[in-house]
Amino acid sequence: MRSPNRWVMLSLGMSAQGAACVFMFGLPFLLPALQSGRGLSLAQAGLLVGAPSAGMLATLIAWGWVADRYGERLALTSGLALAGGLLIAAAMARQTVVLGLLLALAGAAGASVNAASGRVVLGWFPKEKRGLAMSWRQTAQPLGVAAAGVLVPRVATVSAALFWMAAICLVTAAAVAAFVVDPPRAQAAGASSGSPYREPALWRVHGASMLLVVPQFVTAAFALTYLVSVRHWQVGTASALIAGAQFAGAAGRLACGRWSDVVGSRMRPMRQLALVNGAVMLLLAATAIRGAALSSALLVGAMVVAMSGNGLAFTAVSELAGASWAGRAMGAQNTGQNLVAAATPGAIGALISASGFGPAFALAGALAWAAALVTPGERAESY
Repeated sequence: MRSPNRWVMLSLGMSAQGAACVFMFGLPFLLPALQSGRGLSLAQAGLLVGAPSAGMLATLIAWGWVADRYGERLALTSGLALAGGLLIAAAMARQTVVLGLLLALAGAAGASVNAASGRVVLGWFPKEKRGLAMSWRQTAQPLGVAAAGVLVPRVATVSAALFWMAAICLVTAAAVAAFVVDPPRAQAAGASSGSPYREPALWRVHGASMLLVVPQFVTAAFALTYLVSVRHWQVGTASALIAGAQFAGAAGRLACGRWSDVVGSRMRPMRQLALVNGAVMLLLAATAIRGAALSSALLVGAMVVAMSGNGLAFTAVSELAGASWAGRAMGAQNTGQNLVAAATPGAIGALISASGFGPAFALAGALAWAAALVTPGERAESY
């Protein structure tokens, strides 16, 4: 049997990842509508926004096991189809508690894409091209959020937005079922079947990634609120700017993936980018406290930097884990990140309500610098 085109497989994996990201990480665009339509506080609406990430926590490692054991195609198709059905139910929910539960369940179903789409890249691309390929896959998140930024402000209600998100998941599930081919396990990276968690490197990558989630979600979840409520921008203008920043973040991920292939290291670029991330967030905090107009530009810059290095960690995790553990390791990676992601909107919303945006931005910057210290050295990498 002739092997499929690996770039087609990557495109399908990206599409699956992007479809899930439209609702998992595009919900912050519904914050104003959730507050006005349901009478929620910022902290309460933030909990709804974080519900899909909370749901992911229960199933990420399990979906990784499914992908390791039964293949990527099955995991991707079943997860996206189930998520689409749950989003249709969420669109019809009238009670806020029911809405939150259904969003959490949709996140639990959509979690399948995180490990399975990564295994598609791991299996079909050689190591010397994997950094760029995995970064292409990771651009699905900002592109998915950008799609949500274009779609959501033009939809009249929360229910209509959720119906559109469900349709995207269901159409993508059909395409994946029709065209994705599972890569031969022999072509995946690594050969050892023993647990990779006997060494500290994977734990440190997970820890650094969890710390870096905070600046990414502080900027992603509250950029629209900051620009509208503090800088007095129009909602449509602010949404368009944030959508544009997602495209810039996607380009940043590609550049970082190529950078890691050229230097033969995932850890060195990850550490250096974390230092830049922290510096930009602290500058943003200072300008926000002073009420300077420059804060708007710095906020966009911080969003781009915070998104750019995400693919580096996923590539490192898949390579450190090896073929037999890649799905579970990427599930664990996502579990740690989404644990922080689920808590960040509510916790940061409460901090902003109590102390303003400046302290929240400063906290995110400090955690980015801590991530640079936690990231393991290059000797830990499987090169």
